[in-house]
Amino acid sequence: MNDNTITSAVIIGAGIFGVSTGLQLARRGIRVTIINDGPPANGASGRSLSWLNSARMRSEPYHRLRMAGIDRYRTLSARHPDADWLRFDGGLTWDADDERNEVDAAYRHEVSLGYDARHLAATDVTTVTPGLDASAITPQGAIFNPGEGWVDLPVLIDLLLKEFALFGGALVTDQGAARVVIEGGRAVGAETSTGGRFLTDAVVLATGPAVPKMASEAGQTIGDGTPTALLVQTKPLAHPLRAVLNTPRVAVRPAPGGTFSVDADWAADEGVKVRDDGGYEIDEAVVEALLAEASKVMEGNPQLEAASIGVGGKPIPGDGEPVLGALKAIPGYYIAFSHSGATLGLIVGELLAYEVATGAEHPMLAPFRPDRFKS
Repeated sequence: MNDNTITSAVIIGAGIFGVSTGLQLARRGIRVTIINDGPPANGASGRSLSWLNSARMRSEPYHRLRMAGIDRYRTLSARHPDADWLRFDGGLTWDADDERNEVDAAYRHEVSLGYDARHLAATDVTTVTPGLDASAITPQGAIFNPGEGWVDLPVLIDLLLKEFALFGGALVTDQGAARVVIEGGRAVGAETSTGGRFLTDAVVLATGPAVPKMASEAGQTIGDGTPTALLVQTKPLAHPLRAVLNTPRVAVRPAPGGTFSVDADWAADEGVKVRDDGGYEIDEAVVEALLAEASKVMEGNPQLEAASIGVGGKPIPGDGEPVLGALKAIPGYYIAFSHSGATLGLIVGELLAYEVATGAEHPMLAPFRPDRFKS
């Protein structure tokens, strides 16, 4: 039975949230148009570490949502068992050797939630996952999470868009900046700087770090903690590392074609300068220092070379929790804004599409409503 309360929708943003939501709506028989300022995955989804996890400590509702997100990737992985863009080879994390080390507390917390975790001494790590330089692990040890993995979001987005097209969905790219059209107090579509006008029953705003500013244009407040992020993609390298590493100085994950994705907060802070025109200047010395840190945690300390560098805002809400669902003050206007876009990408698309299509609220999204930022 089709319980749709709408017949059409426009999605602003062709990252993982926008494309996933668009596909789910199209599967429900809704006429969907996705519009984007440039090509698909040209924003945060194209420069994401894309570590699939619910490690460490966060609110219980957020943990449950992330676990549901990982579940959907498990289903997808079963359909693509030989994919080199979606792997579940585990995750390994450790902290610096100082008073802020939380490895033991994090391990105990994960165990209390039933999250698969092993607290290992450095000498034991290589028995469960290959490719590490165990000498880099601090005396407090590391946590290995066997159920974690990674995804290459641009490849996934391309796959989803192909199915989206089969369901009659329309993708309109290179539209420049967009705005939500509000008439009579209701969202009725979107307009772009290139002159495009798309009228519809519902609008989903999924523009990553641009969401808070765009929502503010309609008088709505979304707490914003977005920092600048830098992700380095390496040239191909024959290396045995399979797990995602999250370490005190660097995060490293395998990527398709024998490459690796590398990032760290300090590298973005020290190595990226935002110009007055909104562009970025990148300090090549910091990029080299970041690659050197990655080499230190990899077996054999290989020479890593940068193939590409992605820079831009990393979507993080002001309180760290996802912002998902309807703007109550503006009927027909929906928001998708969160950190961990890769982990949440499939489940958010599913649940948000449910809400858009039916007009009902899904209980898993109850803690993450945009209205919580009202003063």
